[in-house]
Amino acid sequence: MKDIKVLGPGCKRCQTTAEMVQAEADRLGITVKVEKVTDYAAIAAFGIASTPGIVIDGKVVHAGGLPKAEDIAKWLA
Repeated sequence: MKDIKVLGPGCKRCQTTAEMVQAEADRLGITVKVEKVTDYAAIAAFGIASTPGIVIDGKVVHAGGLPKAEDIAKWLA
């Protein structure tokens, strides 16, 4: 199982990002645990200045704006 954190204040883009990650994982048949992180100190600890951010298994893979579905698929593979 992949541990995924979506970093952001809970805005629409952050919610959409979390939904995109889950949908892509479902499409690929990958089990994931998606956690939304809204605490600014926790977000800053990852070095994210622009949200939404995506952290997969402790590694920052995306920051700022909506990711592309094909990028999500690469990160999950």
